[in-house]
Amino acid sequence: MEIIRLTSQQQAFMDTFGYLAFPGLLKDTSETIIKEFEAVWTERGGGHGGRPHDGKRRSAMVPFIDQSEYLSSLLDDPRVTGIFSSLLGEDFNYLGSDGNFYVGDTSWHSDLDWEGGSLGTPRLKYFKMAVYLDPLTRSSGALRVIPGSHHFGDRYAEGLQKQIRSSQDLWGVTGAEVPAISLETTPGDVVVFNFATKHSAWGGGQRRRMFTINATGHYPLEDVVYLKNFISGAARFWIESVYGERMLRTATPERMIHLRQSLENQGHLSEEVRKAKLTMTEPARG
Repeated sequence: MEIIRLTSQQQAFMDTFGYLAFPGLLKDTSETIIKEFEAVWTERGGGHGGRPHDGKRRSAMVPFIDQSEYLSSLLDDPRVTGIFSSLLGEDFNYLGSDGNFYVGDTSWHSDLDWEGGSLGTPRLKYFKMAVYLDPLTRSSGALRVIPGSHHFGDRYAEGLQKQIRSSQDLWGVTGAEVPAISLETTPGDVVVFNFATKHSAWGGGQRRRMFTINATGHYPLEDVVYLKNFISGAARFWIESVYGERMLRTATPERMIHLRQSLENQGHLSEEVRKAKLTMTEPARG
């Protein structure tokens, strides 16, 4: 299988606009991926909380690909690792995954705290690989992105951050009418975007299936505190290891390169889970 290496043009496109689309990247395995996706949800009884997806609100499972030996092996797929390696270096960190049934609209947001927060300073780059399992158009829940919205400190991006949730009052347009690129997909298509890129979805149905694979570069010593903070976020799902048993049991030496740093810095997670259980009646579902 051919290793994907991003061209200099693709890298520049990502740096400038904050996303890349890969139509048909996993088309040859899409049927198996969908089968495994459904099997994980069936085995887990509907994810955290044990309730089947009811079509009324988003259902989420974290970690997700870790629950399946086959889906875990996507981290060995040279198309997947090649993209992340091109963006983040050969020793990139796998930061976990989430599986989802989305419902209805998803309003505009970024996947990190714009001011830094638990993910640290803007110099740390985080990318999300989204795998969509249903045909999606602009009007039926396809991912939308605002190109260039990921640039911290940029006047345009900072303005979006402050104003986009008030688009109707400030600009006279609804969230669905905000100018954006719609990335329509069919099963097997993959989209990769910067965590900071503003994205949304509108007009989706009650069972929109997708999962993500998240990654960042190898943390330098001075930034390991941000990795530990990120790991602490897993406590709200009541999980005491950043990776699932099947992910670890089937890990090759090559895969371990992308797991090792998080494993070495998760010693505090059990205590964080204990604290979470004192304040929550059941794990968060998304």
